[in-house]
Amino acid sequence: MSRKTIQNTTWDEEWAQDWQRIVAVYDGIDKLLVAFKALETDLPYLRVLAQHQLILNLEKYAWSLQALIISKYRD
Repeated sequence: MSRKTIQNTTWDEEWAQDWQRIVAVYDGIDKLLVAFKALETDLPYLRVLAQHQLILNLEKYAWSLQALIISKYRD
């Protein structure tokens, strides 16, 4: 196996691991959305707003992480 093939294989594995991390973050956000939706009727309005803000912050983090990983492998 040539050195370039080994580097490409390593790169592919690293990319797959990084992308799985992003998928895990989005899965976690989806799980939180479901849990928060179940609680929404029992919570005060300000608590619901705090939950929405948390979800927005997590999504912003996920988008930033996704952009970072894309730019890492673009070059």
